[in-house]
Amino acid sequence: MATALLLVIYLAYVSLGLPDTLLGAAWPAMREELGTGLGTAGAISFVISLGTVVSSLLGSRLLSRFGTGLVAFFSVLSTALSLFGFSCFHSLPWLIVMAIPLGLGAGAVDAGLNNFVALHYKPRHMNFLHCFWGLGAMSGPVIMSFWIGWGNRWGMGYRTVAFVQFFLVLLLGLSLPLWKRSEPERQEQQKAREKPLGNLAALKLPGVKLGLMAFFCYCSLELSAGLWSSSYLVEKRGVPAGDAALCTSLFYGGIAAGRFLAGLLSEKLSSRVMIRLGQSLCALGAFLLFLPFPLPVTVSGMALFGLGCAPLYPAMLQETPNRFGREASQTVMGLQMAVSYFGSTVMPPVLGLLAQHSSISVFPWFLLAAIGLMALFCRRLDSFLRQRPGKAVDNSPHL
Repeated sequence: MATALLLVIYLAYVSLGLPDTLLGAAWPAMREELGTGLGTAGAISFVISLGTVVSSLLGSRLLSRFGTGLVAFFSVLSTALSLFGFSCFHSLPWLIVMAIPLGLGAGAVDAGLNNFVALHYKPRHMNFLHCFWGLGAMSGPVIMSFWIGWGNRWGMGYRTVAFVQFFLVLLLGLSLPLWKRSEPERQEQQKAREKPLGNLAALKLPGVKLGLMAFFCYCSLELSAGLWSSSYLVEKRGVPAGDAALCTSLFYGGIAAGRFLAGLLSEKLSSRVMIRLGQSLCALGAFLLFLPFPLPVTVSGMALFGLGCAPLYPAMLQETPNRFGREASQTVMGLQMAVSYFGSTVMPPVLGLLAQHSSISVFPWFLLAAIGLMALFCRRLDSFLRQRPGKAVDNSPHL
């Protein structure tokens, strides 16, 4: 049963990755049809991420009341309907309206799946989980590149992904009985009528604020890279829009491959070592984008940047129950998702405004700044936890 449920969770995470990269890959073609400026993609991204922040903050209560399986089912359904709406309405106001359910569908299920895996499975499965997200994220630009190359039909790219999401909705619906048998903590909490730890109380736990800042920086750089790399290649390097969308998939391909590799190494290398290694690779990839190397080197920099991103997010998520306790982990996980998506909400539009008022050349500088700040917060958190070690948590996963 645990293995079957794990496969369902992996596929559900593919559904989270698929829509995350569509906007960045499609935007050069979309803005030409819509007649809008370069930075308008940031406004749509802002609405998506804002909805995700809201659902992340509400996620602890929703998951406690309804369970991870049911929340995942309705979240993916909301995403599928939204993507279908993107394919039907080719006007900016309607795209912004459709962005609302797209964002709301992501936050709670993201926090729920991450916490479920952190509590019930070994660290390698957290890396494999986010590897499947990378497969979805990589597939989105490939699908979009195909439809853009075939008559600039970006709407069909969204519709194709929507149909994939509807299939995953069906799969999640069939798996609901597995979820009900796999969440004894939630059932005991409901029986005792205990309320989950509140967000304000979780913020007061030692080390939480430093961890949240590290998540903010990571998601700022990851989503900004995914959203603006295609535009950087088109505007700065003169790459055709269809080829640039395909190049963006290399970034997410690097994330997917790196997370598979991280899953194999997770029981030999500590999370701290993997985080520092990832940050170093990210910095090197950003330098390859910045320096005037031939185009193949620049494109390989995107793949290397994705490879560096790979172990960062899963390693920080997996440590949540160990650092803050099993009872607090779901609420802290929701805060981490909210802050992550807040970074995704605020920083890509900021980068878009900078690019619109100066040049898209600021893109690699932005990435380097985000990497540096993330490294600073991670090191301060490590130092703080060494000085004030928390209660050890017996996180004995099933698989």
